[in-house]
Amino acid sequence: MPTKSNNIGGRGGKRLGAGRKKSAAKEKAESGNPGGRKLAVLDIPEVEGVEMPRPHDFLSAEQRDGSTLQAEEIYSDTWEWLKKIGCAAKVSPQLLERYAMCSARWIQCEEMTNRMGFLSKHPTTQKPIPSPFINIGINYMNQAVRLWNEIFQIVKENCSTDYGDSSPQDDLMERLLKARKG
Repeated sequence: MPTKSNNIGGRGGKRLGAGRKKSAAKEKAESGNPGGRKLAVLDIPEVEGVEMPRPHDFLSAEQRDGSTLQAEEIYSDTWEWLKKIGCAAKVSPQLLERYAMCSARWIQCEEMTNRMGFLSKHPTTQKPIPSPFINIGINYMNQAVRLWNEIFQIVKENCSTDYGDSSPQDDLMERLLKARKG
């Protein structure tokens, strides 16, 4: 019989992402560190001229329709933005890859919805049903947003410079709008 400390099935305990988010280290420093605690800033040295970790090949794999997945481009854009604001070493390449893949798949689902329309035929009744690409796209979009929030939380907690410029998330919306034009 499992004990209470044995957390089988994900029940009980603190939920991931629950609770109030940490304030940015920059905000705490600017307000005079009102809590008085030592500011928790990662001291990971940023090496000048550090090269971008090579993304895995599946981020640019050829798709069934002959197109190339855009995930490698999203990965590179996001890494360059992180490097520009001095946080490239603080975000793991695996987190960036997951974000890039979900974002690229979301764009791919939106392109399929644009190409095939919002309705589809039910396989047995032949009656109209919503396109399955809509729900698949929503799931990928939600995953991409959660992963982006993880990345941005790391930036917010560790970046001592201003990061108010345009972000790769803005570029993602631009890419999606361009895909709709054709």
